[in-house]
Amino acid sequence: MRGSIDGLESSAPLGGMLPAVFAEDDLAQRFVAGLDEVLAPIHNVLDCLEAYFDPSLAPVDFTRWLGDWVGAETDGVESEAVLRAAVAAAAGLHRIRGTRRGLAEAVRLAFGVEPEITESGAAAWDARPLGPVPGEPRPRLHVAVALPDPTPADRHRLETVVAAARPAHMPYTVQVTAAERTPHR
Repeated sequence: MRGSIDGLESSAPLGGMLPAVFAEDDLAQRFVAGLDEVLAPIHNVLDCLEAYFDPSLAPVDFTRWLGDWVGAETDGVESEAVLRAAVAAAAGLHRIRGTRRGLAEAVRLAFGVEPEITESGAAAWDARPLGPVPGEPRPRLHVAVALPDPTPADRHRLETVVAAARPAHMPYTVQVTAAERTPHR
């Protein structure tokens, strides 16, 4: 949280900006020195403003707010590293939202694993008009992830991510399973 910091000096002290008649006035100098102490954190934030809009540099609480601002898919309980990655990727994800690639990337950011996505759609090209329509007649989307230690909350989180990143018209299902553990040799 931003606030007063003991010993923080103002980057623009008011005492030196006073008219010459107050330059030697002890009362005026002490009065504006008190204001400098109050304004120093504000000047500090303004001096570093560009860092507040970089998710890798901003304070965590500001990064959470920035995530709300850019529409990052976060749930408030993710680690700091996941939060920062989600906020940094939000604008790029909005460009590919509703595509298979966008859905896969959103799930990868939320869970750190590659999702298995099956869908009913397809694309084809034919030189003749009125060719067969590719894909299945009934739209469907299924997203599955295998996690090391899945919890019931993971299924809810996956459902939330898929609902936000899928094509708007697609009915969907989700599945969370336990990842197979490889034996140690």
